[in-house]
Order: sequence, then structure tokens, then C-alpha cells
Amino acid sequence: QVQLVESGGGLVQAGGSLRLSCAASGGTFSSYAMGWFRQVPGKEREFVALITWNGVMAYYADSVKGRFTISRDNAKNTVYLQMNSLRPDDTAVYYCAADPWTGTVEGRTRPSRWDYWGQGTQVTVSS
Repeated sequence: QVQLVESGGGLVQAGGSLRLSCAASGGTFSSYAMGWFRQVPGKEREFVALITWNGVMAYYADSVKGRFTISRDNAKNTVYLQMNSLRPDDTAVYYCAADPWTGTVEGRTRPSRWDYWGQGTQVTVSS
């Protein structure tokens, strides 16, 4: 069983930056793909970014490409999401997710594809 704890959310002005962290425990971190999703009230949880088990490949939603960067430190069992040039429509609860790596990223933009979730951290971007 993997436990995930996000941190780093907060209130920031448009154009600013935040760095989210997600600390994992209870599993073999380096064997998991890691992802970030976000959700606003009344809407479905949406994919933001994911990174392969070894950090070699990363994938992003079109809405964040070029502004957000996902990374991981397997020695620290932590995945990060660096968010730059934030916009008001980035406001959401951001969730960290983990799933055993199976050699493919197919389907991993769907929340149902992921086994483990954190409790979420609120990011609010003011205009």
C-alpha cells in the first residue's frame, strides 16, 4: 500500500510560480509511474502531467505544456510539479497519483488508471 502526501499549494498571483511536492511511502517508489491531476468543484478530475518510473519520459496536458515541469527524486521518494506562469484557470485542488509501471503510458491520462492518490493540495491563482 502506497501513501502519498502533497504539499506546496497556496495562493499566488497570476504569472507567479509554485512548486508542489508529493512524498511517497509504503511502496517501492522507483517502480511506480507518478502523476499529477487537478480538479475544480463540479468538474471531473483532469490529467496534468506524468513521469515514468525512471524519470526519463514526461508527458503533459496541452494546457500546461511549456509552463509546468514534472520531476522525481527516487532517492527521496518524492515527485515534484514546478508550475510557472500560473493563470487563474490553473486554480484547482492538485492531486498526486501513483501506479505500478507496466512499460506503457497508454491510458494514464484517465484517473481510473491510477491505483493510489494523495489527499490533494489547493492551488489558487488570483488575477
